[in-house]
Amino acid sequence: MERRLGGVSQGKAILAVYMAHRGALVNYASGIIGDRAHAEDVVQEAYIRFSAADRDGRRGEPITQPVGYFYRIVRNLALDWAKRSSLEAPASPYTDRLAALPHETPSAEDVLLYRDELRVVAEALAELPERTRIAFNMVRLEGRPLQDVAARLGVSVVRVHQLVKEAVLRGSRKLDEQGD
Repeated sequence: MERRLGGVSQGKAILAVYMAHRGALVNYASGIIGDRAHAEDVVQEAYIRFSAADRDGRRGEPITQPVGYFYRIVRNLALDWAKRSSLEAPASPYTDRLAALPHETPSAEDVLLYRDELRVVAEALAELPERTRIAFNMVRLEGRPLQDVAARLGVSVVRVHQLVKEAVLRGSRKLDEQGD
């Protein structure tokens, strides 16, 4: 027999509470744990445990305060997670410094290859008409909107897009020719 909570099956009520309060529960768990990604995991685990408690019947007692019950589960799981993680990986004074270091440093061969490709593209761009070069530089290198570039050059937005496309294709062709 399926229990009811406020005229709705308890399973649907639990899902509704979870969906309505999920963001707040994640924020709550994140405050305890200090990591939003793990807080998401804790809240999902809380939902699974809450659902399991509903299926197991909790000795036939209805859950009168599902939101409070959810928060209690999240709190307990977050505290368990924080305790477990502090025991598993003791903090190092170098953790922050190590995290800031780049993970993948290109090899010397890669650096030379990239520099050579950059030289080829720069030469290809230098061969372009001035207006095409300006459009490419403003859009791709400076990140300016097409409308601003169109106003600066006195052309339509479509024409700016065409000029940038011409520059990109020219650089791409030069790279392909170099690779052959």
